[in-house]
Amino acid sequence: MPASRLSRTPLPGIGIRYDLTTREQRLLSVVAHRDGGRTLSAYQADDPDACSLSLKLTSGEAEALIDALMPSHHSPNLLHTTDLGLVAERIEVAATSYWNGRLLGETQMRTETGASIVAVLRRADAIPSPAPDFRLAGGDTVIVIGTREGVEAAATILGRE
Repeated sequence: MPASRLSRTPLPGIGIRYDLTTREQRLLSVVAHRDGGRTLSAYQADDPDACSLSLKLTSGEAEALIDALMPSHHSPNLLHTTDLGLVAERIEVAATSYWNGRLLGETQMRTETGASIVAVLRRADAIPSPAPDFRLAGGDTVIVIGTREGVEAAATILGRE
């Protein structure tokens, strides 16, 4: 029996879509919205393009479901939120991104959004506190901290093609 497969697709301005094909070849999809909400969808076994179930969950409902499925969870995108209204989020730089090969300082991220890039993950390496002369590359994962609005604006900037 084939193994399950998980794919991840960035949805600029919306969040990230995760598609899971199970060992039984059933397709499940979760859209992780930037506001913390989730949309869970299941597709018909005989027609993977036909949705048989779609549930919209608030962030609280999604957290409860995650706790039920895997109590020691963490969201792969949203790293942490605080009572101060700050979030830390992972944002991937696509190979087709305008920023692929450009200097970090050219983004003017902090000036434009108020959010800070605190690290870049590249393959197996972590680059903490990258300087403005750091050159971004497709496939990099940028760790951004700021307000929800600032982080969303940062994702929009980094998603530019």
